[in-house]
Order: sequence, then structure tokens, then C-alpha cells
Amino acid sequence: MKKPIVLGVDIGGSHITAALVNLTTGTLLPESRQRIHVNSDDAAGVILDNWCKVIKESFRVLGNQKKLIGIAMPGPFDYGKGISLIKDQDKFKTLYQINIKNELASRLEIEPECIRFINDAAGFLQGEVYGGAARHFERVAGLTLGTGLGSAFCKDGIAEDAALWNAKFKEGIAEDYLSTRWFTSRYFQLTGKVIGGVKEINLSECQDQPVQQIFEEFGHNLAQFITYLVQENPWQAIVLGGNISNAHLCFMPYVQKALDKNGIKTEIRIAELKEDASLIGAASCWSTLAEIGNTT
Repeated sequence: MKKPIVLGVDIGGSHITAALVNLTTGTLLPESRQRIHVNSDDAAGVILDNWCKVIKESFRVLGNQKKLIGIAMPGPFDYGKGISLIKDQDKFKTLYQINIKNELASRLEIEPECIRFINDAAGFLQGEVYGGAARHFERVAGLTLGTGLGSAFCKDGIAEDAALWNAKFKEGIAEDYLSTRWFTSRYFQLTGKVIGGVKEINLSECQDQPVQQIFEEFGHNLAQFITYLVQENPWQAIVLGGNISNAHLCFMPYVQKALDKNGIKTEIRIAELKEDASLIGAASCWSTLAEIGNTT
């Protein structure tokens, strides 16, 4: 039997990344990595065509081997049937109730059974548990801070979606305060300038006003939410991922200070594998040689 090579795909609100994963070693084939920006407000056909373009490019490295795909996808989503249920978020509204599995299979000319889905936050945490910041922990939670708020819980090596994005929090829901739209809205309120995301903020100025105020407020929001998580369940660690986590040096001091004040001792870790975690976690949808053999 050939080595179990599976395409891991990470779909976010503004990008798609794909790479082939060797499930025996849990490592990527770097030459297969592809990534492009995707406008999640585009028409459904445009989004699907862009996704397939990236997937096809990654598969070029595979040759004639069986094409199997694991996709880390944001929710709400019917992960078994492959149907998007996203309608009340700032992304992928045009995909609502579309069978993504069938649409991709048709465009890629493969059987729908060769495509599996996992929640994006669960995929991220699964990868970090496998070989990143969450290894050696038996009970760990993960938060992905980006276009939206992703969350997952992992017990005994198995990660599952926690679906906390719409949990009641402060004057709204958690995602209102722990996502890109909070940053862009708050930045506009304090500066009158429009930005597309945290990556546009000059992080070297995060000790200067008003940028410092923004990160301090975000840090307090995050600490408050983490306190809620730990009070609900005694997690050994919480792993932070997503694009916003790249600015952790700017907000983590405020998070840690607030957690210390609240008496929270849970270890907070920044994701080590970055996007590789989601790719590995997505590919793990095909976790055994037997499953791969049964599709050939």
C-alpha cells in the first residue's frame, strides 16, 4: 500500500490554504503548499472555483495516487453531509445551504466520498495536540481568533467543535468582542481610519496610543472569556491560534495580568504550528490506513 498522503485544506474567512500531509509522520509536503486570498462575499461559484484552483495545484505533486481531501471549515456547517449553514456571519453567506461536498467533487472530478470535513477550530486544535503547543495535555481548549471566533475542546486526544462563537458575552456574543470586526470597529472609533484587519496595525507601535488602548481592551475581553471557560471546566491549558494571535506580544501581557487578578492558573499557550495545525488536523479526517485502503 502506498504511503497515506492526504490533502489537508484550511478554509478561513479571507483565505484558503492547502498542502499534502503524510499521515504516518504528521508532516507536510512543503512543495505542495498553496495559499490565496478569497473574498468571502463573492458569488458562490466564484468562491468554489477559487477553492478548486488551489486544491488542484496542491494535488499536482501527488501524481496518480488516489485523491483524498480533509477540509477544515468554519461553522455552522453540516460536516457529515458537507452543507454550509453559515448565514448570520460576515462570511460565506452566498454558500448558505449549498452542498459544498458535491460541488467540489464535481469540479474536481472525484467522488464525494473522497472529501471529508472537520470544524476549523477542532482541526486546528487536533493538529496542535498531535505535535504542537497542546501536546502532552489530556484536557485542553483552543480558541482561534480571526475573521470569526473558533473554539474547540480536546479530551484524551480527540478534538471537537465547542461552538462558542455565539455564547452570551458582555453586551452581545463572544464573537462580537474576540474577532477581526471588533478590532476594525474599535480602531475606526479611536482613529477615524478604516483597516481590513489586525495585520494592518503597526505592531511596533502597540505601546503607543491609541493602539495600546485597543490591545489592552482586547486583552481584558479575552481574559474575561478565558475565565468563563476555566470556571466551566478545569482545562489544563488553552491554546490561542488564528491571525490575531500573531499579535500576541501586544495583548498577552494584559490577558495574563487579568487572569492573575482573577486567580486563574491555567496555562495559556500560543499555537506553534500556525496554519500547519489546521492542515494536519484536517487531513486527520483520514486517520487510518484501513480507511484509505477501503476507498481504492
